[in-house]
Amino acid sequence: MSFYDEVYEVVKRIPKGRVATYGQIARLLASPRASRAVGYALHFNPAPGVIPCHRVVNREGRLAPAFAFGGQEMQAQLLAAEGVFCDEDFVVDLDRYLWRENGE
Repeated sequence: MSFYDEVYEVVKRIPKGRVATYGQIARLLASPRASRAVGYALHFNPAPGVIPCHRVVNREGRLAPAFAFGGQEMQAQLLAAEGVFCDEDFVVDLDRYLWRENGE
């Protein structure tokens, strides 16, 4: 299984109503320095309806300014439809919405 495939499998586990960070996904894959590679993999998401890349944000909770499937506004809309809201600067409250798995 490629690194990208592993990223996609982890992202599929993020439940509705939660977000994860690029770094969190990298750590779950035992590659703590690979957060940029996680972002790159998600930019080329082969199945956007199946792999919920909109649930991944940066370490500050900020949405992706270049979200591959419609920009920050679209990412915010997809998250809001699942009950995750961001502020006017497109930042999600990680204390409230961060997904926790494996002691993360």
